[in-house]
Amino acid sequence: MNRRLSALAVIGSLALVLSGCTFISPAPVPSATQGPTPTDKAGFYGQTLVWTECGKGLECATAKAPIDWDAPAGGAIDLALVKHPASGTAQGSLLVNPGGPGGSGWDFVQGSGDAVAGAPVVENFDVVGWDPRGVGQSTPVTCFTDPKDTDKTLYGTYSSPYDTQGWIDELTVEEQSFADACKKNTGDLLGNVDTVSNARDMDMLRAALGDKKLNYLGYSYGTYFGTVYAELFPENVGRLVLDGAVDPLQSDFESLKFQMAGFDSAFRAYLQSCLDGKGCPFTGTVDDAALQVRTILDGIDALGLVNGDGRVLDSATLATGILGNLYSESYWPDMTTMFAGLADGDPALSFTSADSYNSRNDDGSYQSNSYEVYVAATCVDGDFASDPATTLDRIAEIDVAAPILGKYATYDDFAVLDIACSAWPYPRADLPTAFDAEGAAPILVIGTTNDPATPYASSVSLAKQLSSGVLISYKGEGHTIYNQGVACIDDVVDAYFVKGTVPAADPMC
Repeated sequence: MNRRLSALAVIGSLALVLSGCTFISPAPVPSATQGPTPTDKAGFYGQTLVWTECGKGLECATAKAPIDWDAPAGGAIDLALVKHPASGTAQGSLLVNPGGPGGSGWDFVQGSGDAVAGAPVVENFDVVGWDPRGVGQSTPVTCFTDPKDTDKTLYGTYSSPYDTQGWIDELTVEEQSFADACKKNTGDLLGNVDTVSNARDMDMLRAALGDKKLNYLGYSYGTYFGTVYAELFPENVGRLVLDGAVDPLQSDFESLKFQMAGFDSAFRAYLQSCLDGKGCPFTGTVDDAALQVRTILDGIDALGLVNGDGRVLDSATLATGILGNLYSESYWPDMTTMFAGLADGDPALSFTSADSYNSRNDDGSYQSNSYEVYVAATCVDGDFASDPATTLDRIAEIDVAAPILGKYATYDDFAVLDIACSAWPYPRADLPTAFDAEGAAPILVIGTTNDPATPYASSVSLAKQLSSGVLISYKGEGHTIYNQGVACIDDVVDAYFVKGTVPAADPMC
């Protein structure tokens, strides 16, 4: 599942509002907690956070969490936090997560400033972002230490063509090397980056922040954090908003296949918009244009288009670039320019989009370890390893469900996960099997009708599963929608957070 795009999409959407704001900046070192590292659950819950100023009116701190909540004496990790203090009188804290797995809540809050949430929310809450276990400035998951090795994993080409057993054999060797490096350089944390462990961290952070109830804003995969939290700690649920929801009852493969169909749907909407405008590189109907794109994807490997830095564009990287431009309707003009460049034999903009997806800098370094966490968390949360079908058979199923982009998007995503998780050195975590969160306060679930990454039906399903779920629908394009200038959505969410107001019915914005 292309969940790792979600955090970039949320931050990118905010960038449209915050002109000139930089989201990746030199990070001050968060403060340590007072006293010795706790060795039992009560000690972790009772720790004191030491907040220090860290620029732009923000405060930073570091919390401690056990590597394994079932064995809290077995070692601890750091969790980096950043707080945007309430501009008025704080009702309490609001914990936020932009998605992932692998998204940095620290970067999200540090980069967003006053626009991290609606003005009424920022006035009434201390907004706190944290890097979940394994992410960024928290104790990190580390796999390859040389970015050239990461480049090989994300952009490398193969001797055998895609969709062949020879390619699967090469990929298997590559993913075994990746898994071995992750285990060597991360240790036991690698097996404890699951969502249940993160939910337990969230409850500990609630207590350390001094809140009786957890107030939480989660986007995309961050909705799964919130859903699992509500199931484990329903009595501690305060005001939870889950925007762009993940359906927790879908298998990983079915969820990914469903998501690829969502990307195809969003791409068709892009094609219609392109054809209706000027300078579109495609012709005819939407179906005609879709076939033209499929022809481009089918033929791109044979062209061997070389980027200025020597990387060769293949169908997997091009699909990554396309998907990245589907996360917001505002990116569609960039997509048109990207395709126009390809028509002239220039792959530069395709790599620009793929690099943004992968958090890769112009100099070849990487802004974050989001890819490593994405694979690690998916392998310990998901069921890929137990899937009896072969990788090639599953790719064929995805191709039927999403006949424009699906197959090509699997090459650097589903196929990687299916094989990497089979070689993963740690078992799948124990996860809840039902998600009614009986006894929890009302939880708002927001769904966008043509969301490419978390299709609308997932939000509908989650709202029904939660005993106190309240569905809020937005008729439109893009992934997630709160705090992006849609008053109908923003007013509902702000009133819920500030006053506890729950809509009597879906406003269908």
